[in-house]
Amino acid sequence: RGRLTPLLVRKKVIALIQEATNSGARLELACKEAGIGLRTYRRWLNKGTLTEDGRPNATRPEPRNKLTPTERAQIITVCNSKEFKSLPPSQIVPTLLDQGEYIASEATYYRVLKQEGQLNQRGRQRKRRGQLKPTSYSATGPNQVFTWDITYLPSPVKGLYYYLYLIEDIFSRKIVGWEVHHKECGQLAAELLQRTVHREQCFKKPLVLHSDNGAPMKSLTMRAKVEELGITASFSRPRV
Repeated sequence: RGRLTPLLVRKKVIALIQEATNSGARLELACKEAGIGLRTYRRWLNKGTLTEDGRPNATRPEPRNKLTPTERAQIITVCNSKEFKSLPPSQIVPTLLDQGEYIASEATYYRVLKQEGQLNQRGRQRKRRGQLKPTSYSATGPNQVFTWDITYLPSPVKGLYYYLYLIEDIFSRKIVGWEVHHKECGQLAAELLQRTVHREQCFKKPLVLHSDNGAPMKSLTMRAKVEELGITASFSRPRV
């Protein structure tokens, strides 16, 4: 719409508008159909001559309040000084104002730091590191990935429950180990896991044990047993 429109495009638009007006169309409607205003059309055809956009080559005067090289150097010196090297401009400028000193605005500080390649993490804290996506596991055969959980079972007494410890092979859906106890306990889960691994003959073989993030699953006893048996622990997270 006339914003830095190339000369060749201007010629084509003007030719289409003139063709429409020669066929009897109103100039204003023809310009509207072409996607430009009537004033734009007349500006392009300056005294009947098609002109090129002069904005890219226009000579623009420097702003009166442009920073001098000395002022730019002063900003860099202040930002890198021992007092302000760990502070952003949003804290440097107010601090200087409290001391009765003003060099430039916060926006100017940010602009100068960006031009000098210093607009980055300011401070002594470590740079934030990217988080790796958690590893998901899949099974192509038995005894590769086990999953386990503890489920409440009703008892004859209202409000009291038994606890079903169950380990399942996610490939075959085989229940490879289960026990019922009267409480949740990492020690009981560790003992069941050891008996299950020996029964399935997968001791010290590549095996993943997946679970949710419950207290028995992350207990020190259970985690120590998983490490002792050479099992890879996996816990529920997004994507897992």
